[in-house]
Amino acid sequence: MMQSYERYMGVLRGEAVDCLPRLPILMAFAARFIGSNYRAFASDHRVLVEANTRCVEAFGFDQLSAISDPYRETHGFGAEIEYPEDDVPKCVAPPLAETRDLSVLKEPDPRGSARMLDRVLAVEELKSYGGGKYSILGWVEGPAAEAADLRGVASFLEDLLVDSAFACALMDRCVEVGIEFARAQVRAGADTVGVGDAVVSQVSPRVYDELIFPREKALVDGIHAAGGLVRLHICGNITHLLPGVARLGADIVDLDWPVNMAEARRILGPRAVLCGNLDPVHAVMSSTPERIAEEVRRVYAMVGNPYMVGAGCEIPRDTPEENLRALCAEVGWE
Repeated sequence: MMQSYERYMGVLRGEAVDCLPRLPILMAFAARFIGSNYRAFASDHRVLVEANTRCVEAFGFDQLSAISDPYRETHGFGAEIEYPEDDVPKCVAPPLAETRDLSVLKEPDPRGSARMLDRVLAVEELKSYGGGKYSILGWVEGPAAEAADLRGVASFLEDLLVDSAFACALMDRCVEVGIEFARAQVRAGADTVGVGDAVVSQVSPRVYDELIFPREKALVDGIHAAGGLVRLHICGNITHLLPGVARLGADIVDLDWPVNMAEARRILGPRAVLCGNLDPVHAVMSSTPERIAEEVRRVYAMVGNPYMVGAGCEIPRDTPEENLRALCAEVGWE
């Protein structure tokens, strides 16, 4: 029986393994599983680590993760963050909501900005617990997602159309910070860094190719230069962007449930490591263990190797435990 880390790295090297790696994204579910809440999970790395380690022991997946919310770097840039007791943290006021003056932003420091440091400490503790046994996943925001966090989503999408020079300058700043944040997490023990860039699902192929792709590529290349692998995670239907995504060089591409996996395989190519794309709500939380097992095998049959099991996005908080166990059940490599 292979160790989780050995299995994970084997697939990335293009080798046959004993069973498919399982990479569920757990946040609210993990907090609830240990009797905690989202506020503690997102604000105290010790809670996040306990939740991850207890879940990996209970459900038998292959990657420990430091993901919690999209506002780590945003806080470093100067945003005020609120922590609802049992919901995702909120950005009270985007720092650039009323201005395009980048000089108002603070200088984020992975070892000095409190929320960024908290994630680095989480990676260190996850590495201490499971390094060499499990893959350790750090996390940064993609250039468009972070720019949208700093500006507000609607304003940033407008910027892409009416002031692309500003939008690009803002994304360039976000890439610089993202690379530094990723580098700190790799040094702390992350073998892989997730890049979340959900807002790009809302843009056209032209806007993506001309404005966003070069910045995502710079971030991916920067993480690789730091010694990390890249797990790209873009929520929503990105079928129209897949030709560009194919050129990024991400090591793993997460795909959400609206994406046709057969089409994704055709566009991304036979060597791309795909992960997903079960509907987190209907195909996982509201399903049954038997149907989940069938759905995993259906997706696997559609995409073939290399493939890693996962839902399209985060496992919902109220998912029955037996359903997550079904998602994480061993599926033999074929």
